Amino acid sequence: MEKFILPARKKDSHKGTYGHLFVIGGSPGLTGAVCLASMAALRTGCGLVTAGIPESLNDIFEIKLTEVMTKPLSETGRRTISPLALENCLSFIEKVDGIVIGPGISTEAGTELFFKTLLPDIQKPVVIDADGLKLLAKNLDILHSNEKKIILTPHPGEMSYLTGLSIPEIQANRKKIAAEFAKKFNLIVVLKGYKTVVTDGKKIYINATGNPGMATAGSGDVLSGIIGGLLVQGFSLWESATLGVYLHGLAGDMAAKEIGEYSLIAGDIIDFLPQAIKKIEKKR
Repeated sequence: MEKFILPARKKDSHKGTYGHLFVIGGSPGLTGAVCLASMAALRTGCGLVTAGIPESLNDIFEIKLTEVMTKPLSETGRRTISPLALENCLSFIEKVDGIVIGPGISTEAGTELFFKTLLPDIQKPVVIDADGLKLLAKNLDILHSNEKKIILTPHPGEMSYLTGLSIPEIQANRKKIAAEFAKKFNLIVVLKGYKTVVTDGKKIYINATGNPGMATAGSGDVLSGIIGGLLVQGFSLWESATLGVYLHGLAGDMAAKEIGEYSLIAGDIIDFLPQAIKKIEKKR
């Protein structure tokens, strides 16, 4: 059983001390995913978050997000991120410490081209989630000879896209299938669900926090934001994935205790993150 402790903060620190996360995603009808991931990252303690989103949706994000900065990106005719955003994105990525890509990004053809062209050139730690996993599933060759720092956060349905296996097969062999995929592509897999599995192909962590109330839209976006927020603060990929999953479930458990499982929504997990963090924070 892993024991998680968050280190105390130094008195002479500033926002740059705690990293800058770039969350890339969003499309019509799916703006909430980026907002949830971004706010979860901030609540987890990272210093700065910028949301990279389709330019025509920027006003929506400016209204919904107060503490998060936005970076409008070139878009397709369907108002999803376009391949024309590639150069702008790569230039901006040089200034940040880590990336979350996929929440609400869509699977449009132009966005797929953007994704599969961008990913090989990213040299920073990256969390791939949601539609990003569906795009990756169609372009797995990107991961061959992978020396990058990548965390994937699939639910069983997304794991099915990635492996070609059925959901029942995956659910019957969660640890084995996640570990084999992680080892094959030299990355970390966070297979979400009851007793979430985190594995790098060698080590396996089975999470004990969380509850059925967290089976709600946006919960996964919150998790990707938490993991990304830890990554940019200097935690290793393994620490970010395992601690992120633990905190996500712990916050969900605290929320369920207060408001019940039936009424729990993804935003509640973010609201209870401060309490979860206080529980494992090392005091000076």
